[in-house]
Amino acid sequence: MFGECHAHMIMDGLNYRRAIQLHKKQVQDSAIREHLRAYERREITFVRDGGDAFGVSKRARELAGEYGIDYRSPIFAIHKNGYYGSIVGLGFSNMKEYAGLVDIANAHGCDFIKIMISGIMDLDHAGELSCESLPAEEIKEMIHIAHEYGLSVMAHTNGIKAASAAAQYGVDSIEHGNFIDRETMEILAEHHTLYVPTVATVANLIGCGRYPDTELSKILDSMKENLKNAWELQVPTALGSDAGAYLVPHGQGLLDEYHFFQKVLGESEQLDTWLSDSEALLRKKFCRP
Repeated sequence: MFGECHAHMIMDGLNYRRAIQLHKKQVQDSAIREHLRAYERREITFVRDGGDAFGVSKRARELAGEYGIDYRSPIFAIHKNGYYGSIVGLGFSNMKEYAGLVDIANAHGCDFIKIMISGIMDLDHAGELSCESLPAEEIKEMIHIAHEYGLSVMAHTNGIKAASAAAQYGVDSIEHGNFIDRETMEILAEHHTLYVPTVATVANLIGCGRYPDTELSKILDSMKENLKNAWELQVPTALGSDAGAYLVPHGQGLLDEYHFFQKVLGESEQLDTWLSDSEALLRKKFCRP
């Protein structure tokens, strides 16, 4: 079975606020173990977490070995104050503060650094993001500082500006990567940037009634186009479902993600080889130096 290359152990796939409240005063091992068992049942032996502000990701890494899981964690994600990202990590106001957070994550034994450099999708309005991306020079400096520690960089990224800047400045993986075009995907191919599209976060919402299906379908069509471009250009692409997001259960989310890839690109040995090779590259990059 493939590994889950983008998950959030702190989330439960149903109610984010409730999940956060559960761990707010003290990390609850019982909830973490329940999610780890979900991976174990499906013989998923690799999980890369996106981090959180309460230590759940870190604790999951400590417990995962009991379930035969190789668990990688950034400890927490890092965002610029006033921009999207507080949901999964800690904020900074200037590059000195950012470097300080990288130092803290490193001191806690992070496997890599996760940065937040764009907004999230507005699921009610296809093509729109919750906020602008960070300036290209700031993205460049954030990647550089993390690399100075010998740490790879996982970047929450949507939109052409953020994705193209991050790839050009050497980011190791782009997560989500929505609302980009073929030219941007060509930049990812040129720089051998890993791409983790997390399609299940939208595909699993169709028909749930929470968001308009007309808008979700438009977003999903753009995701399909991104997948086709990544396949044609052979951008290293790994399976990550954003497990824990709404209607993306731990364990099952990865299967949903894989089935969507098969639906768009067809079931083939070539697809499995592409995904396996990409995951092997990701595992190699996103580990403690």
